[in-house]
Amino acid sequence: MTVVATGSVAYDYIFTFKGRFGDQIVPDKTHIINLSFLVDTMEKRRGGVAANYAYTLALLGHPAAVLATAGHDAAEYREWLEGLGIDCRGLRLLPEEYTATGYTTTDADHNNIWGYYGGAMWKAAILGLADTVPQPEAVIVGPNAPDAMFRLVRECREAGVRWIFDPAHQLPHMTKEDLEEGSRDAWILIGNDYELELIRQRTGRDQGGLLELAEIVVTTLGRDGSRIATRDGESVIPPAPARHEVDPIGAGDAYRSGLVYGLLNGMDVERAGRIGSLAGTYVVEQTGTIEQRYTRDEFAERYAEAFGDSPW
Repeated sequence: MTVVATGSVAYDYIFTFKGRFGDQIVPDKTHIINLSFLVDTMEKRRGGVAANYAYTLALLGHPAAVLATAGHDAAEYREWLEGLGIDCRGLRLLPEEYTATGYTTTDADHNNIWGYYGGAMWKAAILGLADTVPQPEAVIVGPNAPDAMFRLVRECREAGVRWIFDPAHQLPHMTKEDLEEGSRDAWILIGNDYELELIRQRTGRDQGGLLELAEIVVTTLGRDGSRIATRDGESVIPPAPARHEVDPIGAGDAYRSGLVYGLLNGMDVERAGRIGSLAGTYVVEQTGTIEQRYTRDEFAERYAEAFGDSPW
């Protein structure tokens, strides 16, 4: 049975500026900002939450499919995903659009200036469950064009398919009604501690109130691990220690896939959460959201090192 990963498929351009942004700003001229940075390095990497979810599932040996829209410039990206065994029948390349693209410039103090172009992602609502594998085991409804997210929520509910609601950076665009619609009957509602607090404030529901909507509520805490709440209680999940920390971007997506993998393979929330923790740690140790590499045997060895037993 396949997990369908939805959300963006994107390219990330990462620029490094060896100077400091602050040195380029004249304090009494901030009413007019006109800055140019001669950057020292540039990298182009694959990313996007749908691809991030699917990639980790594939590394763990679980069938995964991508359901997303990308642009005419993503043909090689699709071929690369298919080469990993990821089902891409639901990855629609739109000839008139560019793939969603993020631009990041980082200075010597690790300050970032971001720009993001949604491109083909904004047309994701043209796709539904009928465009991907039949009878999926679960669907990860990741941050995407909001109309696409709620189309998938409705279709999952109607088809009796479990879904994970992960609104993430689309939260600012969602109303109380939107959040309750995405969470009602969801298998898992997930976000970091800031996102869950925003959801609680916007819906007026505490943890118990959210568990009246979703079966499981997961709060990720970065290097402090995570909390997994069910209607039977809450489990505190420790982090998997990183050998070195490079870049946390994308670690949360890997955590989600590891958690879903564990739960779908019959593990309790503690073990599934630990698998998620380690999957996320691998990402922290790399630059890029899908640059980590490991075999199942290597993962099991690292899991035993971190937690003292076997993940499987």
